[in-house]
Amino acid sequence: MTLSLTTEVRMIKGVGPQRAELLAQRGIHTLEDLLTYLPFRYEDRTHFSNIRDIQPNGTYTLRARVMSGQAVRRMRSRDAIYHLLVQDDSGSLGCKFFHGGYLEGRLKPGQLLILHGKAEIDKLRPARLEMVNPQIEVFRGDEMESTEVGRIVPIYEAVGTFGSRAIRRAMYAAVQLLDPKMPDMLPQEMRARLAYPSRRDAIIHTHFPPPGESLDALNAFRSPAQQRLIFEEFFLYQLSLALERRATRKENAIAFRMREDSVREALKRILPFKPTAAQKRVLAEIAADLEKPAPMNRLLQGDVGSGKTIVALQAAVIAMENGCQAALMAPTEILAVQHFLSARRILAPGGYRVELLISGLKFSEKTAALERIRSGEAQLVVGTHALIEENVEFARLGFVTIDEQHRFGVLQRKRLMDKAASQGHAPHVLVLTATPIPRTLSLTLYGDLDVSVLDELPPGRTPIATRITTEPHLAGVWEFLRREVQAGHQAYIVYPVIEESKLELKAAMEEYQRLSKEVFPKLQLGLLHGRLSSDEKEEVMQRFRKNEAQILVATTVVEVGVDVPNATVMVIEHAERFGLSQLHQLRGRIGRGAQKSHCILVAPVRVTEEAQVRLDTMVRTANGFEIAETDLQLRGPGEFFGTRQSGDLGFHVANPLRDRELLEKARREAFSFADDPARAPSLSEMLRALPAEWQRRYHLARVG
Repeated sequence: MTLSLTTEVRMIKGVGPQRAELLAQRGIHTLEDLLTYLPFRYEDRTHFSNIRDIQPNGTYTLRARVMSGQAVRRMRSRDAIYHLLVQDDSGSLGCKFFHGGYLEGRLKPGQLLILHGKAEIDKLRPARLEMVNPQIEVFRGDEMESTEVGRIVPIYEAVGTFGSRAIRRAMYAAVQLLDPKMPDMLPQEMRARLAYPSRRDAIIHTHFPPPGESLDALNAFRSPAQQRLIFEEFFLYQLSLALERRATRKENAIAFRMREDSVREALKRILPFKPTAAQKRVLAEIAADLEKPAPMNRLLQGDVGSGKTIVALQAAVIAMENGCQAALMAPTEILAVQHFLSARRILAPGGYRVELLISGLKFSEKTAALERIRSGEAQLVVGTHALIEENVEFARLGFVTIDEQHRFGVLQRKRLMDKAASQGHAPHVLVLTATPIPRTLSLTLYGDLDVSVLDELPPGRTPIATRITTEPHLAGVWEFLRREVQAGHQAYIVYPVIEESKLELKAAMEEYQRLSKEVFPKLQLGLLHGRLSSDEKEEVMQRFRKNEAQILVATTVVEVGVDVPNATVMVIEHAERFGLSQLHQLRGRIGRGAQKSHCILVAPVRVTEEAQVRLDTMVRTANGFEIAETDLQLRGPGEFFGTRQSGDLGFHVANPLRDRELLEKARREAFSFADDPARAPSLSEMLRALPAEWQRRYHLARVG
């Protein structure tokens, strides 16, 4: 009997309806889902120890005979503690099983047992050792096929009350029923060349490693079977990116004229400062793409303050000089308004018409804006997700910038692309991110995009001094802040929550009231948080920009897009509660002028080890890529982008951080496979053979 990979997990021996409900909460519904629930570590239980050799706190596998067993009922309890005495040729050992009444009568003197457990000092007889709740099996000689001993044993994370041992037994039952002719997802030629086992063998040997497998390799996820499964996931995901890029390059886009003097003069006219060498290099890369009749799809990475916006506006000018409209989509209204004001100021010398489109506009304002966009009068349209609403029609959209792409879904980005596609051409797309992305995640998340990096800050930027302090020293922090304000500068004070909660964290609203009345009664303070309306947010920001408010009390809404060069101090209370990326982005709000700036991280005297690493990293470096690497190490790839989990990328086995070499290898193979015309028949056959679930998981249905 064999089982289909789509068999419901409840049909597998050892699972049943109740455990199937537990597994469903982890997204495990079918046999294939269960098979991708891999052990998180392995134990070598192939070697038996002598009782005389065991030491306190060590974990051992023993082969011993039953001497005696007795269940002792606890007072006022129907349950019992079962006391078992076993011996081998070297000595005897007591074992104790809580809730062990079920063993009474099942274990008889003389029976040979296999025991696995931790040796502990007997509390009643400190001179002796015992095992508490060891795993046991009755040994039946050569007929025994154990999942617990005599092999390298997989250890699974429990799913609710479905423990590791029970999962192990269900998994063993499942792999016995795998079809010997199980389809393989990797092309045979590739599998042979890379010396990978078949998919069936890889699954079986990952769960139940063969004799002689290296325990170190298994626990590092480097056994041949594990590597095959990791490579397979990376390969299929990278193949979807390769096919998507190939399809994009077949689309038509408007090839912009770049060589005309009018374009060059227009670019010079809008520059507010001399560009850095990095900005010149990146603009040249973008310009080369814009000259082609295929749509540009480029990711521009740049640390806070590196000048991404001016590069994006220069690219927009190229589009506008070629008679096209440009759009800039930002994730928040604060950031969209900031971009709008910057664009209007920078593009003013060129006479370009900049439009703002956000949900917070009044009805009459929005109606007028939509008409100017439809007629083409609006040349650059800056907005939020309001840009992708159905009633937004462009006259001739040719260039799109998407800021902080990871905050938008794939479908949101595609809907903006479709605004141009409806006009018979695909737009050129520039994706901006101020979150430095390690190469590993860049290949994973943005593998279909070409990458440019702004790795140089504009001249005149003064390094930011960062230090850690504690709550008892806040009076000194406030005194320092007063001196900065007296010198004509401004400051931010950031809190993790808007109002008081059960978390016992200081909150922006309450602290704003206290600071205004008790700490800075002679200064003007502003309050900014996410619950304010668009008009209220803009009013607060305008006061701060004009220095009518010297101190801005805020939540993380100031994390991106707020640019006030006169602000020189950033105080972050409860800094231990913020992620590294957030801390780095918040610090990036200062140091935007020529004056010396200071970031002060306020934390409790005692913090967790991980929080201390984050705080120390902020003090040690301002390099965004170094900070991102540390952040990735601390949080792992699944959490690096907050709501984006690694499972959303189709990864059950692979880990982009741990398996970066396999990721690079899979990417080379996938892009070579997709771009080789001779392999087209194999590619088509492979895509047709992929189960629907796999096509959905790796987005291959929409690109194949």
